[in-house]
Amino acid sequence: MTLNGAVTRDGCGRLHQALSDCHRRIPAGPGRESTCRHLNQALAQCLVSQACPEEFEAVRTLCASGGTALKRSQCQQAQVSLAVCLSSHQEQQ
Repeated sequence: MTLNGAVTRDGCGRLHQALSDCHRRIPAGPGRESTCRHLNQALAQCLVSQACPEEFEAVRTLCASGGTALKRSQCQQAQVSLAVCLSSHQEQQ
């Protein structure tokens, strides 16, 4: 999966290659899911951070821990903003 070519154009290419290699080495099933999970998560975070850097950083910062009602509200608003940003990238494909 790419978001506007983010895998090849930006710094996510090596993660994409590592995940592809992991999928080739490990047979399909729970073992693959467990073994490749960290690469899958890292690639997803990389793609999102490349596509929507400000929104990604806001979610990372505001949603890292619990906190006050205000912080939880800000976290929810940041998550909505990130979802809108990602949605706009999907519509362009």
